Amino acid sequence: MLIADLGDVRLHYRVDGPEDGAPVVFANSLGTDMRLWDPILPLLPEGLRLIRYDKRGHGLSTCPPAPYTMGALVTDAEKLLDHLNVRDCVFVGLSIGGMIAQGLAVKRLDMVRAMVLSNTGARIGNKDMWDERIAGVRAGGIGALADAIIDRWFSRRFRETPELELWRNMLTRQEDEGYMGCSAAISGTDFYTTTASLRLPTLGIAGTEDGSTPPDLVRETIDLIPGSRMHIIRGTGHLPCVEQPREYADTLTAFLREVGHV
Repeated sequence: MLIADLGDVRLHYRVDGPEDGAPVVFANSLGTDMRLWDPILPLLPEGLRLIRYDKRGHGLSTCPPAPYTMGALVTDAEKLLDHLNVRDCVFVGLSIGGMIAQGLAVKRLDMVRAMVLSNTGARIGNKDMWDERIAGVRAGGIGALADAIIDRWFSRRFRETPELELWRNMLTRQEDEGYMGCSAAISGTDFYTTTASLRLPTLGIAGTEDGSTPPDLVRETIDLIPGSRMHIIRGTGHLPCVEQPREYADTLTAFLREVGHV
């Protein structure tokens, strides 16, 4: 286990693959940690430098008091990649991780040569929705909202499997403060104008049964970027890398090949 001291926060991170491999950076969703990507990593081409981290308030990273801003989350990613001397990465972001990807690409185009915006949007939800979510966590903890969150995360088919318990446990064992902090960051973010300024290879990924960021939202977001393309994974929810890891990995691999990263 590795931890980077970035000043106001310390981030838990992991690097797999050769030091000189082409870097691929993964940023996970609200309420999950870096293990979100475990199902797909063995399915990716060898020789890549695969970088994962727990954003502030999640996993084994430190948990500052809520609320957080998207600017802080983007700066966390920037400082971590500077710490690791990463340039010209492909940044794969899911949900809030996709918002971090957009913000980082606008801020540091030298770091991000291409990005995958998975199950995300330039704006997700609205302030009233997030205020209600934050109030619910403050009143009863993440556990009080877990069933509703899981329903949005996964397809009906997956919710009937024993594996569901793994992901429910991951959700409910996250820090309430970290969940509320990142919820506030999403609430305050509208990247429509800034994302429309981007000119870099972009792949959108969506799940047909995603109750948090449906395909139309993902498509609306990537359409802001000229030349982007979209892939929809049928019968999956908000975390298609969990439900259909082979299709997700194959889609990501094809994109890495398109941009000359493998």
